[in-house]
Amino acid sequence: MSHNQEIMDTSSTDAEKMDKKDNTDLGNSVSRQVVPESNDLEHQIAEDGHAKFSRLGWKRLTVVLIVEAIALGSLSLPAAFATLGMVAGVILTVGLGLIAIYTSHVVGQVKIKFPEVAHYADAGRLLFGRAGYEIVGVMFVLQLVFLVGSHCLTGTIAFNAITEDAVCGLVFGVVSAIILLIIAIPPSFAEVAILGYIDFVSIVLAIGITVIATGVQATEQEGGHAAVNWSAWPKKDVTFAEIMVPITNIVFAYSFSICQFSFMDEMHTPTDYVKSIWSLGLIEIFIYTLTGAMIYAFVGEDVQSPALLSAGPLITKIAFGVALPVIFISGSINTTIALRYVHGRMFSNSVMRYVNTPKGWASWIVLVLVFTLLAWVVAEAIPIFSDLLSLASALFVSGFSFWIPAVMWFMLLREGKWYEKKNLAVAAGCLLAFVIGVITLVAGTYATIQDIVSQNRCHIILEKQLTIVCVDYDYVERLCTQAFCLSFLIKEFG
Repeated sequence: MSHNQEIMDTSSTDAEKMDKKDNTDLGNSVSRQVVPESNDLEHQIAEDGHAKFSRLGWKRLTVVLIVEAIALGSLSLPAAFATLGMVAGVILTVGLGLIAIYTSHVVGQVKIKFPEVAHYADAGRLLFGRAGYEIVGVMFVLQLVFLVGSHCLTGTIAFNAITEDAVCGLVFGVVSAIILLIIAIPPSFAEVAILGYIDFVSIVLAIGITVIATGVQATEQEGGHAAVNWSAWPKKDVTFAEIMVPITNIVFAYSFSICQFSFMDEMHTPTDYVKSIWSLGLIEIFIYTLTGAMIYAFVGEDVQSPALLSAGPLITKIAFGVALPVIFISGSINTTIALRYVHGRMFSNSVMRYVNTPKGWASWIVLVLVFTLLAWVVAEAIPIFSDLLSLASALFVSGFSFWIPAVMWFMLLREGKWYEKKNLAVAAGCLLAFVIGVITLVAGTYATIQDIVSQNRCHIILEKQLTIVCVDYDYVERLCTQAFCLSFLIKEFG
């Protein structure tokens, strides 16, 4: 049923049928689905809503993709390189980045072929019917909860590092959650794009400060760069869990396709998405590879996660201060993405869905509050930065960025047999993406859970040691939540 036919149809009976069909088959596209207007006021509200959510061009799309994508991932990569070694780290960062660009292109093709798909859950309906819609919808929301939780945890670590205050980390977690909540209130991605420029400058400066500072430290230490204990090869006697966690952290860094349907739904020219994903993908590969390789080469195997913690006390404070905008802007956009899906689904037949009436704003703000609270709970439950990213990657990014797009091509885009000559290259790429996604899902989840259990055991040991030795508990607690308490125990307690 075309957009114009929906507008021209004024029959209440037919309108109800259309709404039912839209909710069942076409998703909740804000910019394309029409609310049955009962009077001129609601008609005007709907028209204003359509205009509000149809302002993204490819340049702004690139900006919001950068806001969503380039943040937490880059901060975990030097530690990933420390475990994997320089060679494997570079190969995986570049290789997984290229595959992520490819699968993102597939996602864009699905959106062009099925313009009614407004969010990833709608693509799940195309693949597996109502069950697919519900399951993928839950995955979609949970992944974004984990993402916002990761940013909340990073904010806590940042405030601890900047202030060196013994105040309970719980307080800084609450402060971080409140900031994320406030920035997430604007419901349009075009509005977020304005903050995107600040976000991008913030992360580039923070990374640049960290790279320069660690480089200077490496030069000034005894023996210079030659004394840094970095290696081209993986750590000796590394366990399966220790290998999979950094791999899933690299996967996490390329999680941008989860939001692509939502972003493209606000584009006035959706076919321009190709420019955006290639621009973002190449920028990501460049930043991630240089960040991971250079900081690891300057710091060595003792590099911390997030990487800003490796720059020395003073520079760490400066770097975290500069990084605060990216921590909170990039985090808050994930709240907006999730709630555009939830809010649109809750009020699919009401003008409240456009968030331009008092009731619409009230409902939106309540949802932002609830969602941010859930993300804060996740951050407090898994206070280990690398493991939180790894678990989110294994459970959800493995699907949204790798195996689900591969299934989309086979089920929704393929023309003819997959083994026909014209399809062989594409089919091979999709099969590779599918295998990577499934391995990350199964092995990554298992390894991350093992690592979380191990870290929690270390936390218990540390608490027992603290009952005997008089030390600054809050200081040690911060170190433990930054996931290197075993090395701390060895250093401090022998």
